[in-house]
Amino acid sequence: MKKEKSFNKSTVLRDYGLVIIFLVVVIILAIVTPTFRKPMNLLNVIKQASVNGILAFGMMIVVITGGIDLSMGSIVGFAGVCAALFAHPGEYPLIVPIVIALIAGGAIGFINGVGVSYGNLPPFIITLGTMSIARGLALVFSGGVPVIDMSESFVAIASGSLFGIPYLSYYFIGIALIFAFVLNKLVFGRHVYMIGGNKIAAKVSGINVKLNLLVVYTLSGLCSGLAGFLMASRTNQGSPTMGVSYEMDAVTAVVIGGVSMSGGAGKWYGVVIGALFIAVIENALTIFGVDPNWKQVVKGVIIIGAVLLDVKSKGKKE
Repeated sequence: MKKEKSFNKSTVLRDYGLVIIFLVVVIILAIVTPTFRKPMNLLNVIKQASVNGILAFGMMIVVITGGIDLSMGSIVGFAGVCAALFAHPGEYPLIVPIVIALIAGGAIGFINGVGVSYGNLPPFIITLGTMSIARGLALVFSGGVPVIDMSESFVAIASGSLFGIPYLSYYFIGIALIFAFVLNKLVFGRHVYMIGGNKIAAKVSGINVKLNLLVVYTLSGLCSGLAGFLMASRTNQGSPTMGVSYEMDAVTAVVIGGVSMSGGAGKWYGVVIGALFIAVIENALTIFGVDPNWKQVVKGVIIIGAVLLDVKSKGKKE
């Protein structure tokens, strides 16, 4: 009986430890600094977490397969420019810039998938190449300057709120629920985990590894395209430099969320907490007047620490 209780405790810590730590940090910040617990500030935290959270889910599904997507930030800029070019007042229906942004992101993601699946290129190499391509296309299409003069309906998509909660939060929640369903309820989701755990074993068991990887990277591109569209709407411009280093924020959210960088493991709710955790830390650093440049240092330390914990925990299991 004692062993069973011990096992249950370790299971709880493994599955919900991140949630507990997050809640403790939030409570401490709320007690220490009154500014943090103000409703407007909490809404800002949610806004900051939303776009990164959407990207993090795209990164999550790639990382679970044992890969990585370095092109995300550039796709955000490229998709944002593409959306902005078709969002001028009175020119096109609102659905057009949305679809264009998703096509732009999905196309780059598809190229990544083809490179990884059928070209046998390392994910690091192919996504590094498309990172440069997407950023270059953003600069070419925009002429190197932000695309402005957006319609009011376009800007309202990411700038408005419902019941006092920003629209961005609803998009984040929607994406989280979609990925939760895909990873937990669909056969495709089980295949993703199996591929990340052991590609050879997955192939031997009859899984079409190449096709599944193609879908995975395309989904990642679609998430980046959606994020680019939302950023263009939120900032009222399509900037070719938008999204720089966003892929690193997504990776940080993923590793904080407990997704194994070696593939095969990760919970969807961990990514939600990871994205919120980063937003809370950044917000706290701003409140305390810490030099913004230190934020990158903090993120780097967090990534190293999270990956180290993952490696150590796997070593114990083995």
